[in-house]
Amino acid sequence: MFENADPLRAEFADLEHQMADPALHVDMARSRRVGRRYAELTPIIKALAEYEQVAEDLQAALELADEDPSFAAEAQELTVRREGVTERLNRLLAPRDPHDSLDALLEIKSGEGGEESALFAGDLLRMYSRYAESQGWKVELLDEQTTDLGGYKSVTVAVKAGAGAAQTPFGALKFEGGVHRVQRVPVTESQGRIHTSAAGVLVMPDVEDDDEVRIDDDDLRIDVYRSSGKGGQGVNTTDSAVRITHLPTGVVVTCQNERSQLQNKEQAMRILRSRLVALADEQAAQDASAARASQVRTVDRSERIRTYNYPENRIADHRIGFKAHNLDAVLDGDLGPLVEALQAADLAERLEQVGE
Repeated sequence: MFENADPLRAEFADLEHQMADPALHVDMARSRRVGRRYAELTPIIKALAEYEQVAEDLQAALELADEDPSFAAEAQELTVRREGVTERLNRLLAPRDPHDSLDALLEIKSGEGGEESALFAGDLLRMYSRYAESQGWKVELLDEQTTDLGGYKSVTVAVKAGAGAAQTPFGALKFEGGVHRVQRVPVTESQGRIHTSAAGVLVMPDVEDDDEVRIDDDDLRIDVYRSSGKGGQGVNTTDSAVRITHLPTGVVVTCQNERSQLQNKEQAMRILRSRLVALADEQAAQDASAARASQVRTVDRSERIRTYNYPENRIADHRIGFKAHNLDAVLDGDLGPLVEALQAADLAERLEQVGE
């Protein structure tokens, strides 16, 4: 059983050898990749070792059971333990998203609903920021376009795992991609009527420059212009804002938060890389759906995935039928149960694919 784990053992041994080499830590990007992969494989290798030990002990207990009844009882206990380890290994070895161990870029845009939608986009940003804080992650603002009432036409942040974080941002947040609908009385509503508006969320893996995306300079059109948002003295008086168009795909990225044109270009390229990866993943998911519909879709911004109902203090995720009446707590960052439910649905589907 678990014969396919031999390559993983060999890879793990190679990673240990690399991590012992001081030269690895000179190349920070490579060091991060090796460290992430080592962290991914560690629980698998430990579970494999535990399975082999339990299987060995069980075999010995069964051989001695005829001579000593106490070994028969021990064999029963070891059988139950082996089943538990087997289930854990099946979960660990199920096909997974290769980007799950990465940090994430989170883009939130206002949609239907005008100013109310922009304010809701701000509420979503606060919700994700509070959740990130509870997970030991750091949130870095990359770009924003604000409104007069303090909402966001668009805002992009990087979510980075801190040292010792229990899980990584993209693996937890990737299911947030889609249309989020809110039902509430807007601050701009004088008659107390409930309105429905929406904001779109895109979650992208924060890929390294040399990881998996090769961008040809000839495929880019780079325009510079004067920043229009807040930012202090000097930001609005120089052509520091950058707009990058990826000609083959038509993807357009803008960044104007930093003071220098170079910094804005670096941030824009970072967002562009992540968008191209998300675009490729979306295409792959669409291709795969021709054979099998996905239970939890992750990057389709046109799909309404969730409703936030303020009058009923209710949140509902329409993909998995999740409902709870603690909207106030969720908006304050208590996303754990919802994230776990989405991950469980995704795992169940992956295990089903393995069974087929």
